[in-house]
Amino acid sequence: MLPEMTPANPGPALAARLFDALREASLDPPGVSRASYGEGEAAAHALARAEAAALGLECHADPAGNLFMTLPGADRSLPASFIGSHLDAVPHGGNFDGAAGVIMGLAACAELRAAGTMLPRDLTIMAVRAEEMCWFPAFYLGSRAAFGLIPAQLPDSVRRSDSGRTLAEHMAEQGLDPDFLRRGSASLHPARIHCFIEPHIEQGPQLAAAGIPVAVVTGIRGSLRHPRCLAQGRWGHAGAEPRANRADAVLAAAELASALDSFWQAEEAAGRDLVLTLGEFHTPTAMHGPTKIPGELRFSLDIRSEDKAVLDAAAALLAARAESIAARRGVTLSYGQGMRVEPLRMAPWLRAALNAGAATAGVPVLEMASGAGHDALIFGQQGVDCAMLFIRNTGGSHNPDEAMELADFNAALAVLLAALPQICAA
Repeated sequence: MLPEMTPANPGPALAARLFDALREASLDPPGVSRASYGEGEAAAHALARAEAAALGLECHADPAGNLFMTLPGADRSLPASFIGSHLDAVPHGGNFDGAAGVIMGLAACAELRAAGTMLPRDLTIMAVRAEEMCWFPAFYLGSRAAFGLIPAQLPDSVRRSDSGRTLAEHMAEQGLDPDFLRRGSASLHPARIHCFIEPHIEQGPQLAAAGIPVAVVTGIRGSLRHPRCLAQGRWGHAGAEPRANRADAVLAAAELASALDSFWQAEEAAGRDLVLTLGEFHTPTAMHGPTKIPGELRFSLDIRSEDKAVLDAAAALLAARAESIAARRGVTLSYGQGMRVEPLRMAPWLRAALNAGAATAGVPVLEMASGAGHDALIFGQQGVDCAMLFIRNTGGSHNPDEAMELADFNAALAVLLAALPQICAA
């Protein structure tokens, strides 16, 4: 039976207390800083573990520092259901990014304990290490380490942005085992995971604009990223070169930008998911000038969609436009070494359970894609069924203005609690 969500219930009270404790432990004005494999992240893990122990959960950490806090279920031989996210935070960031997922799992356990509810299987709350890529130039370190997916040389080759020291050095300093990563050992095995649910603040404006507290995520967008693109034309005199004689790098790149914008509009009009960004767009300061035809322009591309076919179409468009622009304008477009991450669709049965939970709890929800990546992506790539809940957040994310209201957190908690019995029984 779902406990009534009132201020007297232990879940909301635990959440409010733990958010305050996290902020105090990692305050770095004007926001918080919880460096991956640093003091702030370690303090956050210690706080989560203490709360879990007080709830009577079974706690252990793997050699990579990922923390597992388990509420025993009726049949312990069954694969466990997981709830989790990360506890590190960007420099001078907000207090809720990632942390909301771990705290919601603990708050759910507090509510289940108070109601005397035993789920059909174990429920494990996972606090993942090192999700934020700003500290080490490697993505999803903690979740990849848990599945044994870290390249052997990586612990000794990547260095933290603030200290210049290696991942291995920072791990050893905290009593963790970098050899676990070097060996490719695993602490998690997909066959022993029933599902993975990641609650998280929304990192965009859609929930706030819609006036809705919670979203059920449809998928995590995959991406095509080309950070070092180059339009190479020919420098010339602005007053002396006729149009037909020019190889203008800016106009060539602008034509590509216009084609990409038209592509975006068409895909959106057809109801397909897409976001597209040219985050950098500049001529070289040592060469450019107001009376010079630009012969070179550097730019970046970030194209994201939860639809693989849309990413394929975008890649084809980039290739075709490079060829046609070169032929017409005499300017070569090269995209440099790119990175492609495939999208992840959330499991339909989990989405249905969360939507049913929202109906039971009387909480209005939106369905939307996640534009940012999350640890759920790594779980999904290993064949684990995944779901995500977004919590309304104003002020953006990765900055000190993150502003998640506890009332919205409690609404998402009510959705999760209403859905958990169905999820764990599946």
